[in-house]
Amino acid sequence: MARRETHYIHRIGWLRAAVLGANDGILSTGSLIIGVAAAAADHRHIFLTGLAGLVAGAMSMAAGEYVSVSSQADTEKADLEKEVGEIGRDFKGELRELAAIYVQRGLAPDLARRVAQQLMARDPLAAHARDELGISEATAARPVQAALASAASFSSGAALPLVTATLVPTAWAAWAVGAASLVGLVLLGVVGARTGGANIGRSLMRVVFWGVVAMAITAAAGGFFGARV
Repeated sequence: MARRETHYIHRIGWLRAAVLGANDGILSTGSLIIGVAAAAADHRHIFLTGLAGLVAGAMSMAAGEYVSVSSQADTEKADLEKEVGEIGRDFKGELRELAAIYVQRGLAPDLARRVAQQLMARDPLAAHARDELGISEATAARPVQAALASAASFSSGAALPLVTATLVPTAWAAWAVGAASLVGLVLLGVVGARTGGANIGRSLMRVVFWGVVAMAITAAAGGFFGARV
């Protein structure tokens, strides 16, 4: 019996949405709280701003991810329906097309034709979906899964700066939230890199650099406009 291997690509459907959502939750909510705190807002306004950012961001992420992935799913469905029609109208032509794909990948013409014949005898649509269109079980669009993962991960990420802002004195809110957000981004970068098999160093450099830039700009804007009120 062949050993079943687990590859990183099998995680791409949920990993992208989860990492993006958590990263956005930490960064956007943390930056929002830092900007408001830098404008000398009181503790109540800082908390309400962070809470509103968490709820609005989670709903926005879920809706945006659902619409985006649904568009991908619609395109995949249209291509599959087109392929069903082509297989029904010209089975031999689709067989030659599949064999030509395998020849381009390095198989000898006779072997490529035998492979194409066996695959199309078993499931012609699956063979063309995978090898002609690049659609497989691992990469197929799942709108609901992506939307729920985005909303949950955004909320989880946004909870870190919100809880931090709630627990520390108002005078320290901006600095504490900034530090906690950076720690969260670092941990997220490590987890995402390890789960996806990516280079941890490059992942950390990206999240830390852009996190510092985003929070610094927001703090500067909050301080500038707060000072002018």
